[in-house]
Amino acid sequence: MRIRTAGVVAVLGLALAASGCGDSGSDKPAAGESPKASGGKLVIWADDKRAAALKPFAEEFGKENGVTVEVQAVSKDLQTNFVTASQQGSGPDVVVGAHDWIGNLVQNGSIDPVQLSAEQKAGFNETAVKAVTFNGQLYGVPYATENLALIRNTELAPEAPKTIEDLVAAGKKLKADKKASEILCLQSGQNGDAYHIYPLYTSAGGYLFGTAANGDYDPKDLGVGKPESIAAFQKIAKLGEKGEGALKRSITGENSIITFTGKKCAFLVSGPWAIAEAKKANIKYDISPVPGFAGGKEARPFVGVQAFYVAAKGKNKALAQEFVTNYVSKPELAVALYRAEPRPPALTAAFDQVKGEDPDLAKFSEAGKNGQVLPAIPAMAAIWDPFGKAEAAVIGGADPAKTITAAGKTIQAQIK
Repeated sequence: MRIRTAGVVAVLGLALAASGCGDSGSDKPAAGESPKASGGKLVIWADDKRAAALKPFAEEFGKENGVTVEVQAVSKDLQTNFVTASQQGSGPDVVVGAHDWIGNLVQNGSIDPVQLSAEQKAGFNETAVKAVTFNGQLYGVPYATENLALIRNTELAPEAPKTIEDLVAAGKKLKADKKASEILCLQSGQNGDAYHIYPLYTSAGGYLFGTAANGDYDPKDLGVGKPESIAAFQKIAKLGEKGEGALKRSITGENSIITFTGKKCAFLVSGPWAIAEAKKANIKYDISPVPGFAGGKEARPFVGVQAFYVAAKGKNKALAQEFVTNYVSKPELAVALYRAEPRPPALTAAFDQVKGEDPDLAKFSEAGKNGQVLPAIPAMAAIWDPFGKAEAAVIGGADPAKTITAAGKTIQAQIK
């Protein structure tokens, strides 16, 4: 399941100690000292699944370069722990994480740019390269992409709905026939979920940030609170608890997938991470783009990218650059990471290798074809909480105009 991060850095010394990080001391190597002179050790941080997949490749890299490579699994708050450890001089050399961390990591001086040749860059999905480019510089090597799609129980709903109105009508009929208890599983919870509501928000004309002349997101052009966002949330409100009942705060990140796999709802808005659960429950499913509003714009999900980063304050920066630029770009590693957690590989050669064994990959890629790269600018950290809470309030019946205007003011104050 994708977990949104607020991007606000807190000192979590206890969590760092619990994860066993920084065991090699906090002294930085002297200026000009070679990586091997500082112990010849490369430390990589990743979450549990990726850490397990990385270990055999890390060992191979270590043997080839005559160094020790240690892969440490950090189960919780990886971004926050990394920034804190980096500031304390006890962090890793390489970290694996989402591309929307980049603005925060650069702002905190936690990662260095990476250098890929034009030939290496050309081997990656173009959107993935765009996602890890910040202020004109490449800050990570992408290995997987992800986006939301509509996952449908084909026994309950044989046809993919063309519009959200079609979906609601089909879901209401299933409820009336007592074949389902929910119209739609799109997670909100009491605090909302900006990531999952975003396709509907864009279809109804809303936007988060405008773009500058060079195509980068412009934090000065905030869409939340503008007339377009009010109009969007007026449409979303009609799907809420006081309207059609398709969007509900009782559908959360914890229960949206299990409600779908329990055959209590025919439609789930989720990502590749939900498929393993659907297969385990023997659900007959299909994948299609999230439908938009009738007569509205196309529903555009966020496209997220997972990437490898070089720590700016790591002890073995030359070795880290070598690993990230020349080793992560190998198809074998990308395929192994895909098998650890199936998300479309960013490396074209790896994608081509696995698409034959998993037809779902092409369907998710199609659903994200017109998606928008999730903003990695630091201002994005101000969006998640106020936007999500406004969404939940509107779903619950609050006045859209007042609620979104207030959220816009809160976000604007945080950006300044």
